[in-house]
Amino acid sequence: MSARTSRVSLIATSAAVVGAVTLLITLNPLGGRDGDPAGLPPAGSAESTATAVWAEAGQDPPVASAPGPSAPGPPSAGAPEPGRSGPTPAGDQPGATRPGTLPPVLDHGPRSGNKVALTFDADMTDAMLRQLRNGTVRSYANLKIVDRLERDGVPATFFLTGKWVEQYPEVTRRLAANPHFELANHTYGHLAFTADCYGLPRIDRRRMTADVARTFDLVNAYGGRQTRYFRFPGLCHDRAALTELAPLGLTVVDGDVVSGDPFATAWQPIVRAVLDEVRPGSVVVLHVTEANAPMTDEALPHILAGLAERGLEPAPLSEVLAAPPAPRS
Repeated sequence: MSARTSRVSLIATSAAVVGAVTLLITLNPLGGRDGDPAGLPPAGSAESTATAVWAEAGQDPPVASAPGPSAPGPPSAGAPEPGRSGPTPAGDQPGATRPGTLPPVLDHGPRSGNKVALTFDADMTDAMLRQLRNGTVRSYANLKIVDRLERDGVPATFFLTGKWVEQYPEVTRRLAANPHFELANHTYGHLAFTADCYGLPRIDRRRMTADVARTFDLVNAYGGRQTRYFRFPGLCHDRAALTELAPLGLTVVDGDVVSGDPFATAWQPIVRAVLDEVRPGSVVVLHVTEANAPMTDEALPHILAGLAERGLEPAPLSEVLAAPPAPRS
């Protein structure tokens, strides 16, 4: 059995991870994109598309609620906090592509230089929410990871599900406020976009676009370093799923180093899985969901030390993917 197969077997029980896909898909853009002199989002832009898909579903786009005393919510998209700029327009964010174009799929950046991307998925399913509410699980937000990254000034990119953001608005605010962190999209409720994706319930194809648009709306309200990067649950996707996301103008990011941290019972295998495979330009897949990735915070300092020994430096995903890798023949 190969090392890659062993890693995938290690996380076969996890609904969040699957072996990395070494694929780059890039098709020619469809049509142009002209600004609207009235100051509205350009027709066909990601902003106008998000509004359109919600209208088609018979719903209004989500609106951030006012912060409460016990669970502060995101700032209004139109009124950034003092000292902070508002969200960058979607079309100007890293990973933005022309709406209507089949999204490119990347799992690493160029192999030159010494930059690698540490990415952390923040999964949240209805089953996970039930566990929180009935007390079976204490937390799906590993603050020890955030503490370590902040203390050491380590750049990282967080792929957030909308339901995780709603459950942990104060943590999301903290991530958005850190200039070393980027925020990305991991769907709203971590449903599968293909059949047979590690036992995850499957989302109806007609709901895919609205699901991802909704999450961009939720995350964008927090400001900070927003991106148009997107990761499928379980890394499971096909052409049909990519087609449904084409209107949103995004880039799909899988990853070439799968840590195997979900449900790991020791930190050592996580460290080995990362350091055995990491190379310049790598995108490392980790998790910040404490209860189902309980050893990640213990593995993180060893991963950081191992990267330093190899002359590799963590960087935001947008920097690692600054130049696209050559497509696989």
